[in-house]
Amino acid sequence: MFTKFNQLSFADIYDQCSDWVQNDKPKFLDMLEKHLNLKELIPFTFYQAYYNHYGRNREYSLESILSALLLQRILGIPTVSMLLVILELSNDIRKYCGFKTVPDQSQITRFKQNFGSHLEDFFHHLVDLTEPLCQKLNQDLADCLVFDTSGIEAYVTENNPKYLNSIIRRIKRFYKNNPDVDPYSMAYGSMPSSASCNEEIKQLYINGHFCYVYKFAIMTNAMGIVRHISLLGDDFKDNHPELEIDKKSDSPDEDKSIGDSTALKPVLNDFFEFHPDFSFNTFIGDSAFDSYENYPFLLKDCNFEQALIPLNGRNSKSLPEPGYNESGWLYALKMILFQ
Repeated sequence: MFTKFNQLSFADIYDQCSDWVQNDKPKFLDMLEKHLNLKELIPFTFYQAYYNHYGRNREYSLESILSALLLQRILGIPTVSMLLVILELSNDIRKYCGFKTVPDQSQITRFKQNFGSHLEDFFHHLVDLTEPLCQKLNQDLADCLVFDTSGIEAYVTENNPKYLNSIIRRIKRFYKNNPDVDPYSMAYGSMPSSASCNEEIKQLYINGHFCYVYKFAIMTNAMGIVRHISLLGDDFKDNHPELEIDKKSDSPDEDKSIGDSTALKPVLNDFFEFHPDFSFNTFIGDSAFDSYENYPFLLKDCNFEQALIPLNGRNSKSLPEPGYNESGWLYALKMILFQ
């Protein structure tokens, strides 16, 4: 008698987990408790720092705090204050986190402030633990490193559509007798380069629209599993004094492409410094990374076997169209790389 087995996939697991999150939270918590053991995942240095800081008579364990913060992200709870309200109301969630009493908001805030660097180390440790699993699941996809940049849209006045509309109305009133003035382009031109409340929140052209964001770089493998995230703010610039800071130009797309290419080298260097034993066969990026300096860095310094980057039209207007050989190599690209 044969036993019938079902092939599992990430999509099936994600759909099942999403359904439990929406419709059966106790079952979802049971699944987390069964398959996720934070004690085995937290680095010893994090334990050491946490308990040395608070001493032996601690009210809340490290696993309890991390479990609560993890659930906040999984369940999409926007603020810590709302998380604490849910903990007060839900005995199941409180039991899963291991809380006898619910901490106050200041305790969560101090935890983030005091142990920010250890939280970062925790995520790097998770990458080290999950890389062998990715290799077992699909070695070809795990050997690809996909690089991109994007932005986290911030809750600031400048992102409110009413802010831009008020500027447009003022310009229309002021230039109502001048038909040659385009109030919309003038309004976009008068928008500040950063949010008034925080200079790190920059105006960028992300996903087809202007917005004020925290810019970041992200790397995943070809399965979509995150391997690294770097916030490209002032701390990142301070840690990389060799970085050339880009100036604003007339084209928001141009600014974005220059920033991407500039961030590539320091972000990859940081990644391989955190994970010196990692190696990947293929680098995948968009046309923003199509520059002469990037190819030798990727293939020689980072030891990628190939770099899959679309040609950037802005960089190749004066060049002849490249040809292809029987292996699919670009003639022009091959000659440039291996002269």
